[in-house]
Amino acid sequence: MSMIVSSIGQGLLWAILGIALFLTFRILDFPDMTVEGTFPLGAATAVTAIANGVNPYVATLLAFVTGAAAGLITGLLYTKGKIPILLAGILVMTACLSVNLRIMGSANVSLLGKKTIFSSHFLESLPKYFDSVFIGLVVIVIVTVLLILFLQTNLGQAFIVTGDNKIMARSIGINTDNMTMMGLMVSNGLIGMGGALIAQNNGYADVNMGIGIIVIALASIIIGEVVFGELTLNQRLVAVTLGSILYRFVLLIVLQLGFSTNDLNLLSAIILAVCLMLPQLSKFLHLNHVLQKGVAKYDED
Repeated sequence: MSMIVSSIGQGLLWAILGIALFLTFRILDFPDMTVEGTFPLGAATAVTAIANGVNPYVATLLAFVTGAAAGLITGLLYTKGKIPILLAGILVMTACLSVNLRIMGSANVSLLGKKTIFSSHFLESLPKYFDSVFIGLVVIVIVTVLLILFLQTNLGQAFIVTGDNKIMARSIGINTDNMTMMGLMVSNGLIGMGGALIAQNNGYADVNMGIGIIVIALASIIIGEVVFGELTLNQRLVAVTLGSILYRFVLLIVLQLGFSTNDLNLLSAIILAVCLMLPQLSKFLHLNHVLQKGVAKYDED
């Protein structure tokens, strides 16, 4: 039971990254590699601030700000510097490694004995492992509702159009560069905040905790899309959260089969690859079924 509750809690916390990447990867059509730098950047910012006596809620907001700043830099490199999308993200991601070390002063920082969002008096009264479920649910509901409301505004619609067709967006007077930078700031801000929450839940921050993050976030998106099929934009935001929880359950099952935690990144990549191939496999199986029916009908004739 504790493992199931823990998986749900972890799925809710990691869903923040999935929704953040959904903004750039799906809506803006921007494959942003910055996320592998902004995730540990948010964690480093929050953990270092908490270790120095800053209120954990304020520290989490600071993580959002630093993540948004990194996203802005990526946006400027792409829109103003005319650096290719992937390279702009990789440059900022690489720079974040040094920035994180500067912030923390060492490769990792512990929160042992420090008060975090997960150590409030109210949460201490909850059963074990339910703290991550409660915090994750509150945060993901707030983030999802705010994004749904935002995407229904004129600014949000301009953001969606920018991702759909930049040429058309420019023709109707939308500043696509500004939309791109805004999307990257919001996305990486959320990723930084997600890093802060996960670091507080784990009790430490590490400079290498961003490795493979983009695969985990993509897995939440792809699993949600594959399992729930054709959905509206608002429903897809919810599906990302459910996909994140399902992904955690898949990892739980795999680990129960005897795999090592050292294999998590490999397993994540395999799961994502399988999910990405499912539509093609479905088409292939459907085609085979049609061919078999055709052959059977020919034999009857």
